[in-house]
Amino acid sequence: MIVAIDGPAGSGKSSTAKGVASALDFLYLDTGAMYRAVTFGLIKLSIKFTDLDKVKNFLDKISFNFNNNGSKIKLNGKDISKEIRNDYVTSNVSHVSGLKIVREKLVLLQKKIVKNNNSIVEGRDIGTTVFPNADLKFYLEADLKERAIRRKNQNLKYGINKDINSIILELSNRDKMDSSRINSPLSKARDAIVVDTSNLTLKNQISLICNYVNNLN
Repeated sequence: MIVAIDGPAGSGKSSTAKGVASALDFLYLDTGAMYRAVTFGLIKLSIKFTDLDKVKNFLDKISFNFNNNGSKIKLNGKDISKEIRNDYVTSNVSHVSGLKIVREKLVLLQKKIVKNNNSIVEGRDIGTTVFPNADLKFYLEADLKERAIRRKNQNLKYGINKDINSIILELSNRDKMDSSRINSPLSKARDAIVVDTSNLTLKNQISLICNYVNNLN
């Protein structure tokens, strides 16, 4: 079974997906972390995003590893879980994730990782592009200020302390870029169940999705 959870940054995708995967003993895959990892790798090697030959060469050699609950990610054997949350990655990930060759490569890897596993997969185009035939699709959304508060708390876990107004602007810009990109833009699948998480606790969000999954079995 594949459960797709999409939505903008700060809508509760990651925390909810992790909780559901843990409760149901499903594989959890954070596709956003994969795009952040590629962004980090390209920047680290000083590869320009417009140099598609070098980008392709980089992609041909990458490997990803996650720990059991998806909280840590390794790129080519190196743990970069903290580094991918830095500002320079956050401000560039939309550019990288919008590249067709990047999306094609990572979609193939995502399908390979999930193959033959009951999985909770979260991102921005899971229900529309990566797994359009997912057994269940959810689209999480929330008030922009609430999303910013959540992102600030998430950043603090990685030792990043940023002003809430800066985060609101950052999220607003990210929404615009993700929704308007040509390749696999952020959008709600027609058959997705929309969940407004603005006033829901994390426990409520997890229970809601678990109930849908259990009722399907």
